[in-house]
Parts: sequence; structure tokens; C-alpha cells
Amino acid sequence: MTIKKPNQILPLFQGLLPLSREQVVPDILAGVTLAALALPEVLGYTKIAGTPVITGIYTMLLPMLLYGTFGASRHLVVGADSATAAIVAASLSGLSLVPGSMEWLALAQVLALLAGGVLLLARVLRLGFLADFLSHTVLTGFLTGVGIQVAVGQLADMLGLPAARGGTTAKLLNLLAHAGEANLPTLAVAAATLTVILGAHGLSKKVPGGLIGVGGAIFAASVFHLDRSGVKLLGSVPNGLPSFGLPHVPWSWTLIQQLLPSAAAMFVVILAQSAATSRAFAAIENERVDENTDITGLALANIGAALSGTFVVNGSPTKTQMVQSAGGRSQLAQFAASFIALLVLLFFTRPLELLPEAALAAIIFYIGLDLIDIRGMRRIFSARPSEFWIALITALTVVFVGVEQSILFAVVLSLLDHTRQGFRPHNSVVVRDEEHGLRAQPIGVPPHGNGRGGMHSSSLQAKPGLLIYRFSHSIYYANTELLFSQVTELLAAAAPPLEWFCIDAAAIDDIDFTGAATLRAVHDTLRKAGVKLVFAHVSNEVRATLEKYEIAGLLDKDALFDSLRAVVHAYTHTRSGHGGS
Repeated sequence: MTIKKPNQILPLFQGLLPLSREQVVPDILAGVTLAALALPEVLGYTKIAGTPVITGIYTMLLPMLLYGTFGASRHLVVGADSATAAIVAASLSGLSLVPGSMEWLALAQVLALLAGGVLLLARVLRLGFLADFLSHTVLTGFLTGVGIQVAVGQLADMLGLPAARGGTTAKLLNLLAHAGEANLPTLAVAAATLTVILGAHGLSKKVPGGLIGVGGAIFAASVFHLDRSGVKLLGSVPNGLPSFGLPHVPWSWTLIQQLLPSAAAMFVVILAQSAATSRAFAAIENERVDENTDITGLALANIGAALSGTFVVNGSPTKTQMVQSAGGRSQLAQFAASFIALLVLLFFTRPLELLPEAALAAIIFYIGLDLIDIRGMRRIFSARPSEFWIALITALTVVFVGVEQSILFAVVLSLLDHTRQGFRPHNSVVVRDEEHGLRAQPIGVPPHGNGRGGMHSSSLQAKPGLLIYRFSHSIYYANTELLFSQVTELLAAAAPPLEWFCIDAAAIDDIDFTGAATLRAVHDTLRKAGVKLVFAHVSNEVRATLEKYEIAGLLDKDALFDSLRAVVHAYTHTRSGHGGS
């Protein structure tokens, strides 16, 4: 039996319904697994964000419930995340506030509220496509940089040293200056916790190594009184539900202006990371995700985080993978995990007071190392070196400049790289092949059986007097000089002289104003040389563009063809009609 999805103007439970009875138990068990694995993580994310440790568990309450209700993905798990937590810390570190204070937390809530507001605005404007502007390459570099920053930031707590303010470089210099003052019992706790996590991960990803490590550290602290040896413990942890309401801050337009750039940076990361994760897992199950509807769930989850006393949340690839591996196939798993988090808040916060900070730092150190994607960076370098440098520069910008700045910088670098590819497209001429009929010959590469340059060979003509030029990009201001120069060079080098010049427009999906002016110049140059300009594979959109720019009126009535075969046939027929061969 299957519970069906109701029809509603504002879709609800898209990630839950339809729900088969056979899937209920596996989803609940997956939720239990998620809670066991995620609870230690979310406690650790508070160290990155600089908020009280209890706020990590708050991210598993209202935010998870709201996304599960209003989100579109059946698989995406929303919760605390290292990337957005790092942006929170970077945003607030320059405001002369003490991390962990109520003022710091209140501003972290404001950031979550603003991020939710920007997401809602994006939903109204249907801007889900913006997720594509942060490419997988950039995301790999960004998360690698965050991983380095996060891992370095935990070393002081793992060694029992006073934490240094400032960036990654300042923290490393602080470690070098005070390395001899490390507290050995603190280091032992961190090393033991890290060993447990690595051992559990080596056995199976389903083994809750973080939970076992936390439990063992709490047990050791209570039995051996580790605090007497200089090991810092978390101390007082409140129990019960969070207080609900707007953040207690002096609201002003100045405050919003100050925090809005950080909220915009969070918006880009949330949109890109959540969309990439939901798409990937939907593809596994042959499902589709409405990204604009999904934005509603993400927006409400962040607004819920702000109103329930915690920081920004994001779609988490690691938590989503946890649920998928445990057999979860709907948002029921997230609802079950949220219920377990509620039980922990109501009945099990007292043991957390004995948790050594070094154990928590070790968990976050491991998370940071896991984010450093050396294998992914190597794959990018092998496949496309130019994108590797973008990923590397993004990572270095995160580490040495800042998390927020790196996002904007990465998007600009991606767009510049895309522009560079369009600036020098790999154009070709379509030549005759005795075995295959027609084939593309890159311009500048000698044709088969001819050692001369590609611009100076008669074999570049599809038929004597007919040259087919394939332009492999949209025609816009940055590549029009290349278009005009290649056409004129091909015209000058042609032997025998050309009668028809065909532009294969299969890859052309747009022509801007400068491109249209260049095409008119190409037509005039060819006409003066007595050469007819024709087009093949012209889409309806490009055909309309040619008419709008009054280029179609310059051409003969039979100058637009649906295929290259039609061009060759028409040219041959025309020459035959004039007594040609």
C-alpha cells in the first residue's frame, strides 16, 4: 500500500509522499543511523561557527522538520555544515565579539535569517539556475580550502594550547611559537578520539565512530577526572527545547548592510551544494527534483534555524550519503533523526558537560581532513588543467584571504575561464572524406596525407569552390575578431577560388550585436570577392536573430539550409546548371 501525495498550491511533503509501508521501517532505521553519526558532527560544527555547543543539536530540530515538510528532494539531508559554519565565523570575527557569547549567537541567527530571506527572494524570482554558476570544480577547491582552514583551526584545542585569533597563517604561527607548551593528557584524548574515528571508518562507514569516540571520552573524563590534568571540558550544557523568537539584536539598516554580503555568500554555497547533492542522489533513483521548490525548503529551514536559536544550515552531502547507505529513501529518515535529537535535548545533555574539548576538536579535525579532496583535485588536473588552477586558487583564497571573498572570486574565475574558452573556440572546416563522406578538419592542422598547413590546402574544400566553415561557439564580442580573420584567411588561401562560403551554425545558439556587425562585414567581404555566403544548421532562434539584425535580408533566398548535405547538393546543382563539373 502507498500513501499518495495530495495536490496543493504550496507543495507539502514532496520528499516524503508517496510513502510505501514497506519503506517505513528502513527509513526510521536510517534516521537512527543518521542521528548516531550526525550528533557528534553537529556539536563539532559549533566550534567552527563559534556558537554554544547546544546550538549544534538545535540544527537537527526545526530546520530538519521544515525542510522535510517543504523541500522537494526525497534524499537531501539539511543540517549544520562546515562550509557555511566557516562563513559565519569569518563574518563575525571582525566585529570585536567573543565567540560563544550571546551577542555572537544572536548575530549568527541574523545571518541565518538573512540567508533564508535571500533564498526566498531567489524562489520568487525563480533563480534556481544560479546553482550552476558555482561549478563542481570551484566547489571542490572551495571545500578543500575550508577543510584546510577547519583542520588547522582545531590543532590548538587538540594540543591544549590557547587559540589564536586571526586567519590560518596566524594560527599556524601561534602553534609553532607555543608547541613546547602542549598539554600531553589533552593530546592523548585527541589522539585516542581520532584513532577511534579512523578505526571505525576503516571497518564501515555505518559504524558511528564519532559517537563511540565521544562516549569513550566522556567515560574517561568521568572516571579519571581528566580536568585535574588540564584537560578542558565543555562544562554547563542547557537541556530542554530552545527558546523560539527573533534574535535579540539592535535591529538597524546598518546591521543588515554589514551582514548581507555574508548572507549572499551563504546563499551561493547553499544553492550550489544543495542542488548538486539533491541532483546526484535523485539521479541514482531515476527521480527529478524541482530546484525552485527545493529553495523554499532551504529558505524555511534557515528561517527556522534563526527563530530557534541556532546558525545557518545547508544541504549536506555527507549526511545525505549516510541516509542513502543506511537504506533511507525519503524524508521520514530526517524526521526520525530529528525526533532522536529532541530526546537527547530533553534527557541526555548532562553527560555532554564532561565531554573534553579536545575530543570535539578531533572530530572536527577529521571532518576537515575529509573535506580536503586531493583525489578530486588530481582528477581535475588530469582532465582539464585550466580548471585545476581555478580550484587551487579558490582553495588558497579560502585559506589565506577569507571564505566569503573566495566564493565571489571563484565565480568570477569560472566565468573568465568560460569566456576564455569562447574567446578562442576550436573552429574547423568540413572536408570531403572518401571513406566517411564529410568530416571536420581543425583549422591549422594539416589534412590527412598533406604536410602543408591547414589554411593553405585545396583539400580543405568540401567541393571545388565550396568551403564549409564550422564555428563552434556563440558569436559574441570576444570572438568576432577571430571569426573575421579566419574567414578572410580561408578566402585568401583558397585554391581554386571560392564560389560559395558556408558557415555551419550547428554550435551557434546566439549572436550578439557585435557578432551581427561582424557577420555583415563577412558578407560584404565575400560579396566583393564574388563569393556567395550561405548558412547550414540554423536553429529557429538564430534564424530569428539573423532577421532581427537584418542579416537575412542581405542573403539570397536560398542561403539557409537545414543540413550540410543539402548545401553540397544545392552547390553541385547550381554548378551543373551553369555548365560546371
